[in-house]
Amino acid sequence: MPTAKKRTRTYDPTKIRTAVHAQFGHVRQAVATLTPEQLALPTRLGEWTVRDLAAHLTMTVAAVSRALEREEPATADLALLDYASATAPFAEAIATGTRQLAAAQPDLDALFARTEQELAERLDAAGASRVLDIRAGGITLTDFLVTRALELVVHTDDLNAAVPGLEVPLDRQALAACTRLLADTLAAKAPGGATEVRIPPYAVVQCVEGPRHTRGTPPNVVETDPLTWIRLATGRLEWKDAVADAKVGASGERADLSGLLPLLT
Repeated sequence: MPTAKKRTRTYDPTKIRTAVHAQFGHVRQAVATLTPEQLALPTRLGEWTVRDLAAHLTMTVAAVSRALEREEPATADLALLDYASATAPFAEAIATGTRQLAAAQPDLDALFARTEQELAERLDAAGASRVLDIRAGGITLTDFLVTRALELVVHTDDLNAAVPGLEVPLDRQALAACTRLLADTLAAKAPGGATEVRIPPYAVVQCVEGPRHTRGTPPNVVETDPLTWIRLATGRLEWKDAVADAKVGASGERADLSGLLPLLT
C-alpha cells in the first residue's frame, strides 16, 4: 500500500469535535430509553448483546480522554488512512475490554454521563495539533477524533439494526467524516484512476489501476448512498447482495469492488 499521508484530506477541528459530541449525545439519549429486555438483545457483532455494544460506544469516546491523560509523543507516526490496518491486531483485546466494562457497569446512563463530561473537560483543554499516544502509535487529536466519528456512526448503525424501531439519528458531520475516511481508505488501498466511486453527497474518489479517464463520464463507475457504503466497507453488507438489491450501481469491467472489501471489520 502506498503511503497514506499523500491522500489524507484535512478535517475542520471544530466541526469534528462537535460531530463527536453530537453523535455520542444521540446514542446516550437512545440507550437511556432501552429496557432490560432490549439491552439483552443480540447484535450482528458476534456474541455481543445490545448492552455490550452500548458499553463499547462509551469506550470509543473514553479512549480520547485516556489518551489525553498520557504523555504526548514526540511525533504523530500514525497516518489517518492507516487506522484500519493499524488497529486490527487489537480487536480481541478491545472485545474483551468491552465485555468486562458491560459486566462491571450496570448503570449505563451514569457511564454515558461520566464519559461525556470527561470528554468535554479534556477537549476544552487540548489543542487541535495535540499528539495522542494510542495503542497503534502517535496520532493527532483531530485525526483521532475522525476515527471516533467513524466508530460512533458504524456502531450507531449496529445499534439501530439490533433494536427494532430505535432509529438513533446520525449527525450529518459525523456521517460525512465516516464516509470520507472509508472512501479515502479504499483509494489508498487500491491506488489508480480507472474507477470512480461516488457516495453523494459526501465523497468521490478514484481508485483501481487501469486506464485513467480525462473527460466525460469515466468508464468504470460505482455509486451508492453513505450508509450502504459504510456497511460494505465494514463488512456489514456483502457486495453481491448490495448489487442484487440495487443498493449499488456498478458499471464497467473494473467496477467490481468485492475483492477490496471490507476495509474495516
